[in-house]
Amino acid sequence: MPRGGPNEAKMISASVRRKSTERVRRLFPVGLVAIALSATGCQTTSQTETTGSLAMASVPQGEAGSRRSVEAWGERYRANPNDPQAAINYAQSLRGNGQRAQAVAVLEQASIQNPKDMNILGAYGRALADVGNFKQALEVLNRAHTPEQPDWRILSVQGAVLDQMGRHEDAQRYYGTALRIVPDEPSVLSNLGLSYALSKDLVRAEATLRRAAAQPRVDPRVRQNLALVVGLQFAEAENIAQADLPSNEAAANVAYLRQMLAQQNGWRASGEPGKPGMGGQGS
Repeated sequence: MPRGGPNEAKMISASVRRKSTERVRRLFPVGLVAIALSATGCQTTSQTETTGSLAMASVPQGEAGSRRSVEAWGERYRANPNDPQAAINYAQSLRGNGQRAQAVAVLEQASIQNPKDMNILGAYGRALADVGNFKQALEVLNRAHTPEQPDWRILSVQGAVLDQMGRHEDAQRYYGTALRIVPDEPSVLSNLGLSYALSKDLVRAEATLRRAAAQPRVDPRVRQNLALVVGLQFAEAENIAQADLPSNEAAANVAYLRQMLAQQNGWRASGEPGKPGMGGQGS
């Protein structure tokens, strides 16, 4: 006998969507803000403009290396506090060492000394977002580029901050503007896909992340974002199926769909859903 009718299935579907979105939201600060905000347009740094996995934070450089970086850049900054590059790199080292409030303080002073330096403003906006001061971060980032000369990296950062504030439609407009400047840029597409996931549009999120993952030389972490969104949909599918089927039949159906997806995308069909294969695109 079917376990529950259509109304029960709808209730389960809505409940799973809420749980899926909450899972994305809990991980979002780690993946999207902590990594995607590295794309601040500070051309004097060596940041890579890629979005990390929702479930993956930046790879630490090690406690000893982090301390050495803080000490080295701190010494250079103290020797010349008005050097914008020293301030940016010192703040970046502080952030890498977990000293985010101190990084904000350094960049706040640097922005006072260099009020029109776009690199300083971009780094300052990023640091503010790191400590959860999203409103001020947006105000600063608005000054980090101009409508006449928009910076797609800053636009992507602004989108990430807006997503943190729950303003997903606004965020998606910023990503759209960035993509008009750099079509198919995987870091922006990845941010956009995660934004769709936060706004509970998992189908659109998956399509956007697939587009990001298909780009040449894409960061593997973008595929991890895709894997997570696909996994959320499978979790939802399984729960919906179980409303009308015995659990073993529902599990078999989902396993079949998972296998078909793995074959389509070149992922390993080894019982490890979402794990990238060695031959996948962008490896």
